[in-house]
Amino acid sequence: MLSTTNAIVLSKLKYRDNDLIVKCYTQEHGVISFLIRGVLKSKKNNTKTAYFQLLSQLQIVFNYTKTRSLYTIKEVRTNFVYGSLHSHILKSSVVMFLSEILSTTLQEEEQNEALYSYLETTLLWFDADSEYSNFHLLFLLNLTKYLGFYPDTTNIKMAFFNLEYGNFQDKLTGKHNISGENLILLKNLLGIKFDALYSIKINAAKRQSFLNMILLYFELHLGSFRTPKSLQIFNQVFN
Repeated sequence: MLSTTNAIVLSKLKYRDNDLIVKCYTQEHGVISFLIRGVLKSKKNNTKTAYFQLLSQLQIVFNYTKTRSLYTIKEVRTNFVYGSLHSHILKSSVVMFLSEILSTTLQEEEQNEALYSYLETTLLWFDADSEYSNFHLLFLLNLTKYLGFYPDTTNIKMAFFNLEYGNFQDKLTGKHNISGENLILLKNLLGIKFDALYSIKINAAKRQSFLNMILLYFELHLGSFRTPKSLQIFNQVFN
C-alpha cells in the first residue's frame, strides 16, 4: 500500500559505507525505520542528507506493510524549514538531547494523532521563540501525557510529590519523593503554556536538578528508559 505521511526524524545511524538508517515518528503509522541507500556516497547527495537532520519535519511517500521492519522511501520533501533549530548552538543541543529521549521512548508502530500534533506544534514554537531556556523541561513534562504517566494534580496543594505513584501527597511514602524547589517548579510548570515560559525564572543549577528529577520520573515509569548518552554534553553546553 502506497502511503504518504508526515514524519519527524528521531534518529539516524550510518549503515555500511554510504547508507543511513533513519528512524521516524510518522503521523499515520507511528514509529517507522527507513533505509536510505547511497545518501552518503558523494557531495551531490548533501541536500538529501540534510533532509534527515534530527527532528526535521518531512513528508514521506513509501510502500507500507505491517510485516516489514525496514522500509525504503520513494519520495521525500521538507514539510517545514527550521530557522534556528539546526543552526543555533544551544537549540541544536536541545534537539540532540530530546531526539535521543524520543527515540528511546516512542516505540509503538501505530497512529497517535494527538502525540504527533504535540511534537509538530511544540517544535515549531521552539524554532520561532527566543525564550527557550526552560523549553525542554516543559516539553518532557507534557510528553508524559501521551506516554501515560502525567502527574495527577488532584491534590496539588500537598507538600510532597511521589515520583513512583505520580501524585501529590501530604507525607513521605516510598523512596522517590520531591519537595522544596523542585516541587515548587513542578507546580508552576503543570498546566502552563509554552508562551508563558518566560515567566519561569530559574538558574542553571535549579534547571539541571529539575531535569534530573524528570529523567528519574521517566525511568520509574518506563522500564526501557535509560539516561540519555547526550546528557553530559547537553549540560555542559546548555548550562
